[in-house]
Amino acid sequence: MEGKSYPCENCRLRARYDANPKSILGRLWRFHIRFCPGWRAYFRSLPHEKQQDYIERYGLK
Repeated sequence: MEGKSYPCENCRLRARYDANPKSILGRLWRFHIRFCPGWRAYFRSLPHEKQQDYIERYGLK
């Protein structure tokens, strides 16, 4: 999957979550990534270190 670009890299909702996790749009993004196949593909395409960063930052399982 290397070389593929995902919209998740520049997602506006993710930026909203990063700026204010308690905002409605931020919470919507957090809910959305629980079932989004695009986010899963993007996440799996990341290097292990970046995955660990996201796991800690976003409280992923």
